[in-house]
Amino acid sequence: MTDLLFSPKFVGPTRLDHRIVMAPLTRMRASAGDLPNDLMRTYYTQRATPGGLLISEASPVALTGYGFERAAGIYDDAQIAGWRLITDGVHDRGGRMVLQLWHVGRQSARVLQPGGVAPIAPSAIRADGTAWTLNGTVPYDMPRALDRGEIPGLVAAYGAAAERALKAGFDGVEIHGANGYLPDQFLQDGTNRRTDDYGGPIENRARFLREVTQAAIDVWGAARVGVRLTPSGAYGSMADSDRHATFGYAARMLDRMGIGYLHVVQPRIGADAEVDPVDVATLRPLFRRTIIAAGGFTRDSAERLLASGDADLIAFGRSFIANPDLVERLRHDWPLNRYDRATFYGGDARGYTDYPFHDGQGARGQGV
Repeated sequence: MTDLLFSPKFVGPTRLDHRIVMAPLTRMRASAGDLPNDLMRTYYTQRATPGGLLISEASPVALTGYGFERAAGIYDDAQIAGWRLITDGVHDRGGRMVLQLWHVGRQSARVLQPGGVAPIAPSAIRADGTAWTLNGTVPYDMPRALDRGEIPGLVAAYGAAAERALKAGFDGVEIHGANGYLPDQFLQDGTNRRTDDYGGPIENRARFLREVTQAAIDVWGAARVGVRLTPSGAYGSMADSDRHATFGYAARMLDRMGIGYLHVVQPRIGADAEVDPVDVATLRPLFRRTIIAAGGFTRDSAERLLASGDADLIAFGRSFIANPDLVERLRHDWPLNRYDRATFYGGDARGYTDYPFHDGQGARGQGV
């Protein structure tokens, strides 16, 4: 098998030595004040490799953007120093790292909102599901529809967060436009019933995604900005009357904007697979630069997709949680550690920085 996973690739101006990307993974280990900390630094530096790309956990751009308590923020200057320690650690190991900019919109609860107010959304349509707190999960609350005059402030929050990411030493930023979060809520007509210039036809519904992406481009330049989409995702009670038209428009729009990469979560496979999914093969003709594919890949399935030409990089999530040395395990076809789902969200070092490394002799060594 040709090792396309271990061939170099440029993403904008950034040269990568292999095609294995660490996917953004919410872990809820920040300190009080949503501050990045030393434990997080250990976690990310364990997973950094020379010429490899890490995408940070989703980082809220505003206090209203929280759906997971103790997610590390980027809404305040006090959070810059903690992130800087992390990016310095990743760079010391020869890695590259981008920060994912996040606002959950309606996927939140009053207990996580400043002043206990209702979450915000394009339209007052409640999502099914639960928000994560340190005391357990709580149901999402009914959101209130944003006033037209509030939207520029949210766009500005993305721009300010992008500036903080630059000061924190990241190599770029990614707009979290996936998984039913705020940009996705504006984009899809199942969650956007607005009648102003942010609702109705596709070009209006895509306006918020375009504006927050442009806010990041104004700070970083287009080549250092990426966008993540879930065109076939239903997480967060998402739906659209014509996903092909909606996400085709979004892909062409982002291509015209010149962003460095498009990060696409592939549809589910198996019995619950969509009949006519929107996937990287659908979007490849519409987006000319780098495409990252995510979605439960193995080494073999990653190689096959790279060989097809429909994606350029492959993002691994749960495998990276349990295998800080995932790149070397895939390179040598070493067995993988099993992940512990119970420790995914919140907690301490257990299930976070204590997964063993492989010692190269057929045994698993201790993490460092």
